Amino acid sequence: MARSMTGFARREARGDFGVLVWEMRSVNHRYLDMSLRLPEELRALEAECRERIAAAVKRGKLDGQLRFEPKAGGGQSRLQVDEDRARAVGNALAQVAGLIGASGPVTPGEILRWPGVVQEPPLDVAAVGQTALKLLEQTLDDLSAARGREGERTAAVLADRAQQISTIVAQLRTYQGAMTAALRDKLRARVEELKVQVDPARLEQELVMVAQRLDVAEELDRLVSHLKEFSDTLKSKDAVGRRLDFLMQEFNREANTLGSKSQDAAITQQVVDLKVLIEQMREQVQNLE
Repeated sequence: MARSMTGFARREARGDFGVLVWEMRSVNHRYLDMSLRLPEELRALEAECRERIAAAVKRGKLDGQLRFEPKAGGGQSRLQVDEDRARAVGNALAQVAGLIGASGPVTPGEILRWPGVVQEPPLDVAAVGQTALKLLEQTLDDLSAARGREGERTAAVLADRAQQISTIVAQLRTYQGAMTAALRDKLRARVEELKVQVDPARLEQELVMVAQRLDVAEELDRLVSHLKEFSDTLKSKDAVGRRLDFLMQEFNREANTLGSKSQDAAITQQVVDLKVLIEQMREQVQNLE
């Protein structure tokens, strides 16, 4: 299934630790270009995150951000007081007050504000990290689904353009016999205009040589083959963007050859229409992974 390189996904998880939010957006890029932003508490997860993203996304410029908001308002029961340190700080404050002759009791607030007296329980980084990685997988699934939906729409457009090319190829085949006959009439009219004697066999031989140079059957056969390959590739479950991009170059090469051999205004117009369709397809292919 063709997947676009454009997509967005957002997932959120809540727990006793607080809130985790993954956001991912991707756009077109020739290769996989990944940019990640993680909170300082979970920075150690970056290598694992990159590995999992690379397994799910093959091409595109991807920006991913993990936000972590620790649970607020946990209450006093979440705070830990270092009693020995608080006692030592109180004694030290009282001792200094006696040395300088200061008056007034030492307040609890002064002691609690002292660094290290009050501590919040340490974060269970391992548990939060596992939740973040699980959330990452879910976000990647959502991103892949979004890219898949966009890819299906692009594939439908490409299939329609390919069908139009197939119609043009069929029409060009019907012109082959008419083109040869028109060329024969044109050469004979030219000979009559010049009023010269020409060996009919020689004239027919020249006609055959010119017709061979202008014959486009081989180019049309290759276009049919490319159309078949294009259709098969579009249905593949693997990343198809690069393969389709290569095929568009082949389409364009055959169209240029057809244009160089064209000796008829109607055929030239068909070739122009063919090139327009190929360019439209090429632009769409650039969006596929």
